[in-house]
Amino acid sequence: MSLTDALPLLDALSLPLLLLDRERRIVAPNAAFCAWTGAGARRWSSVAVRELGGIGPALDIAVQRCGEERQTQRIANAVFQPKPDLDLRADVVCTAVVNGEVAFAIEWHRGSDLPEAERAAALPNALAATLKGLAHEVRNPLAGLRGAAQLLARRIHDVDARRYIDVIDAETQRLADLVERLLDPHPQRPFAALNIHDVLERVRNLAEADAGWSARITRDYDPSLPELQGDRDRLIQAVLNLVRNALEAGANEVRLRSRAEHGVVIGDVTHKLALRVDVIDDGRGIPEALAPRVLLPLVSGRAEGSGLGLALAQEIAREHGGGLSFSSRPGHTVFTLLLPYERDSGENAP
Repeated sequence: MSLTDALPLLDALSLPLLLLDRERRIVAPNAAFCAWTGAGARRWSSVAVRELGGIGPALDIAVQRCGEERQTQRIANAVFQPKPDLDLRADVVCTAVVNGEVAFAIEWHRGSDLPEAERAAALPNALAATLKGLAHEVRNPLAGLRGAAQLLARRIHDVDARRYIDVIDAETQRLADLVERLLDPHPQRPFAALNIHDVLERVRNLAEADAGWSARITRDYDPSLPELQGDRDRLIQAVLNLVRNALEAGANEVRLRSRAEHGVVIGDVTHKLALRVDVIDDGRGIPEALAPRVLLPLVSGRAEGSGLGLALAQEIAREHGGGLSFSSRPGHTVFTLLLPYERDSGENAP
């Protein structure tokens, strides 16, 4: 995604955001940053980050460290002085990105007067903010697609053609529901019991429609797995993103595998039983230089990629108390989704 394409999406965000180049100079502020600071985009264009009032020197060091270590850097309760008589407080998050002329994204999370624990819980991430902007962009086209599919369904009576139209209708409705939840994410939809193989079969059908004859989608399921408490639509989206990532990496075969894992550690919590879903492909693999950052938002190995698919899959895993990991070499890449059967609330696996 080019900077020109990204700017309208960034301007739709309520989160103040700065994009920097490799020299740590401002490439573009979004509209929320300009409104927050009371100064237009021209005021900030090409300004070196070290020259930002108050926080500049510390932020310059954090950005430099972010580039060297390829790890997100945070400055809590920072004081930014866009003008001599104006002090703004925020938690600052710096992320390295690979997207053309943009090398770093700096988020300004306001509300630092909250206690530390509340700030940590409330701190949104770059993915959530970016997805909210994307949701605004795709809401109307989705409505148009669904309307067109419904009109076609009334005119076409061929059984095979109707089946594809039904898929279009169902998927546009699912995406429309996801968009609405991105724009108004609270409260989170309650989890319900689901069969993970229903999720994987839905993904397989969609992926086969995407890939046509160019790739095989095979399955290796453990039929004895118990039902999982989760959000079916979100899990479909997560696994579908992983499969599409494999296909975009030139895979000729993608294998969906399900297993049960005992005594799994996710984060710092040990779970007695967890579901393991592996997406295995024989594609090009993840470049070594990209591997440490591949799950971050806006990081993509393809010039035309948005850098959101894997980050969204990771976010969905976290929503379910789980995690996403991967191993990769040319010809063999495995993305592993771990989802606990028991949650912190004390619910036990069936």
